[in-house]
Amino acid sequence: MPASILEEVDDLPEAVLTRKPATLLDCPPCGSVHIAQILGDNGGISYVCTACGHSWS
Repeated sequence: MPASILEEVDDLPEAVLTRKPATLLDCPPCGSVHIAQILGDNGGISYVCTACGHSWS
C-alpha cells in the first residue's frame, strides 16, 4: 500500500491525468459556482444559485 497520495497519482494512467475537468455552471448575475440542480416546472431541470438565490432553467 502506498505511503502517500502522491504515490497513488504516480500509478494512474496518463489518460486520467490529462483529462479535462467537467464544465462547471456559474450564476449569470453573481458568477458564483455554488449551483444546485432542482426539478423545475413540468418535470424540467432548473438551477438555483445558493449564493444569491437566482434561479434559471
